[in-house]
This record gives sequence, structure tokens and C-alpha cells, in this order.
Amino acid sequence: MTRTAQAYPATLPLSPGGPLDNDVGTGKVQRAMAKGEAAAGRTAGRRRVTGDAVPRAARRGAARPTMRDVAARAGVGIKSVSRVVNGEYVRPETKRVIVEAIAELGFSRNDSAAMLRQGSSASIGLVLEDIAEPFQSMMTRAVEAVTIANGSILMTASSGEDPARERQVVRAFCARRVDGLIIVPAAHSHKYLLPDIRAGVSTIFVDRPARGIDADTILADNVEGAREGVAHLIAAGHQRIGFIADTAEIFTAAERLRGYKDALVHGGLEFDPGLVEMSPPTESRVTGALERMLAPPSGVTAVFTGNSRITMMFLRAIRNLGHVMPALVAFDDFEFADMLTPGVTVVSQDAASIGRAAAELLFRRLGGDDGPTQRVYLRTKLISRGSGEIAP
Repeated sequence: MTRTAQAYPATLPLSPGGPLDNDVGTGKVQRAMAKGEAAAGRTAGRRRVTGDAVPRAARRGAARPTMRDVAARAGVGIKSVSRVVNGEYVRPETKRVIVEAIAELGFSRNDSAAMLRQGSSASIGLVLEDIAEPFQSMMTRAVEAVTIANGSILMTASSGEDPARERQVVRAFCARRVDGLIIVPAAHSHKYLLPDIRAGVSTIFVDRPARGIDADTILADNVEGAREGVAHLIAAGHQRIGFIADTAEIFTAAERLRGYKDALVHGGLEFDPGLVEMSPPTESRVTGALERMLAPPSGVTAVFTGNSRITMMFLRAIRNLGHVMPALVAFDDFEFADMLTPGVTVVSQDAASIGRAAAELLFRRLGGDDGPTQRVYLRTKLISRGSGEIAP
């Protein structure tokens, strides 16, 4: 396995062309297909109003128009229809009647059979922890941009940090013959993926490494980011620094704890487990931890929070407790962090760069790159906004 540290620019170039832009031979045929589908929708809408609509179940079961149907409507051979649909030359008059028949029937080409023959579905599966979480939402956009630029589509689902759900989602994606997978892992073992990987499903892990298998992984440098954040508080004069994070079983939380400890050692401070709270984050747990840390004899003057969700809980707890704001450095940037008073100092990991790096590596693998397994660490960035500069 090779370990590399990289920094990626935040821009996400999107190719204007690509296979999806030229899916059907000519623009005229595409417009005819779209016109036919729109006309079919308007007709269905009028029928629903007048009461003579086909029952919904019957509409679902109705066969879609085929090239054979188009050929019959146009009075031509099926090969002529195929040539028009695929952008090949036919006589102008023949093409005209075929395009009209396509529009009337609402025909659209089915690429499934061709893709199966080629051994590709032109689709990628992305398994997240929580699709609504801001960091993962930004990462998804970056993955999607690279996926579209490579002529594929992206399918996305959330595991909810549930190993069984992760496996269920991955199985569903593989059953749909996705070409590759990008996974924010939750499972305790990923050996269940080995048959699919051996069958050619390229797989990249993001945010955390896979367990039980050797696989490509894109990570933020959590240890160094946490070390830099806590060192920033020590440099401001703080000696009693609390750490509130997710459960230690989660890879990123454990790595950030390492960075927290490293910063204390390098700053000449002793590690005090009483200043650490690592558990599944809830409002009550964060509030309780903060009350305990702020009260004598702990008396922390600064806090390092392990992710943006915990940071938001921390800010609510400080307001509800009516306590003076201690110094704060948060791992993960979040919306409006710069709008608060004081602004929140953060260790930012670039979600867009992480998503793009994962997708680009995936498409390199799909393109035939069979080099050694890679573990790529992307640098974090300390952004000072005021909360991390509060004096003890």
C-alpha cells in the first residue's frame, strides 16, 4: 500500500461533452423523443381530469414503445429505425416519418442491453453515513461532478452508521451492476465485498479505511489536523483543554484523539482523561460533559470539538447554560461559522477535494490502473476566526 499526502484545489471542472451528451445520434431525434414523452404526459393529464384515465396499475404494467412499434407506425423496416436512433444515415424522407413516429409514440432508447453486452452499467454507487450531513453533502456533489464528466450516473444511499444497512445498500447497488463503489464505511468487516471486488467492482473507501480487506482509501489527515488545532489553543496560553468527540470506535474520532494527545505532549502538558468525553453525541451528553469540564476542579478554559455536529451541540449548550464562552477550536467547518460572534475557529477538511480525489481514483481503476493499493491523506487547514484566540 502506498501512503501519499495531497492537497487538491477546490474547483470542480465539469466536461461540457461526454458520452451522456451524445446518447442518441441527432438532436432532432432527441427532441422528437422528448416531445413524445411530454405529449404522452399531457394526454395522461387530460384523461385524469375527464375521468377516463387508464388505472394507475395498468399504466405501470403497459409496455413501453419499442423500435418495432416505431417501424410499424412509420411503415418502414426496423433496421431503418435503428439507423435513425443511432445517428446513422437514412434517406431524408424515411428519416422524417421515423422521427414523427418516435414523437407520436413517446419512444426512448433502452441502453440496458447494450451496456450489459459491453460489461458496463455506466453507474457508480455512493454509500454515505448520512446524506443530510453538510460535509457528506458537499462530498457527494464533488463525486457526482466527476461521475458525470466520465459519462456515468451516480446512485446514492445512506447507511445511518448501521453495518447491516451498509451491507444491504451495497448488495442492492451490486445487484444493479454498478461499475464501482465509493463507501463511507460503517461495517466492522468488509470481507463481504471480496466476491464483488474480485468480479471487477472497483471500490474506494472515504473518510475511514475498510476493515479486514486491503482497499484504496481517501482520508483527511485527522491526526495532524487535530494536533494543529489543539496546539493553536496551547499557543494562546491554555493549559486545561477539553475534548468532546464521537465514540472512540469510529476511526476519525480515534485519530483526532491521537492528535489531541500529541499536541499536549509537544506542549509539555499532561493528558487528563477527565477532560475527554467520547460517546455517541446527543444534546444531553454534550451538555453534561461541558458542565463537568467547566466546573471546578476541572476548570477548562478551552475546548476542542471533534466534528461539526458536536460543535453545534456545544454552542447550544453554552447558550443554555448561560456560561461565558471558553476558547473553542472545532474540527470541520460549518455554515455560518464565520457569522457568529466570535467567529468559530475551525480545522477545515475540504469535502469537495476528498470527494473528487475518491471519484478520480475510482475512474482510474475502472480505466485499467491496477497499481498498488493507495491510502491518500489530504491536508487540513486551520482557519482562525476568533473563538480559538480567546485568552484563558
